[in-house]
Amino acid sequence: QVQLVESGGGLVQPGGSLRLSCAASGSISRFNVMGWYRQAPGKQRELVASISSGGRTNYAGSVKDRFTISRDNGKNTVYLQMNSLKPEDTAVYYCNVRWVVVKESLYWGQGTQVTVSS
Repeated sequence: QVQLVESGGGLVQPGGSLRLSCAASGSISRFNVMGWYRQAPGKQRELVASISSGGRTNYAGSVKDRFTISRDNGKNTVYLQMNSLKPEDTAVYYCNVRWVVVKESLYWGQGTQVTVSS
């Protein structure tokens, strides 16, 4: 059984910063991709950023140059450093881990709320 536990969400003023963490536990392939997604009220869940176990990153255009994704493979933990936050970044942020060994495995965390407001 794979578990993902997110932390670090909260309320921040526009222009502020937050750092999200997501720790994965259980039987996880060494070769995987971990990612952060977000879902705002009334909108579809969207990719924010992802990072492979080899360190290759991918960002949504709306967060590039403001957010940085990183990971600690030894701890199976992924981080999302969010700077210059805007009200439109308000959403529930979810992390996931995905790998393909014969078939795809995909697991999600429970989500953490990020609210950007003055």
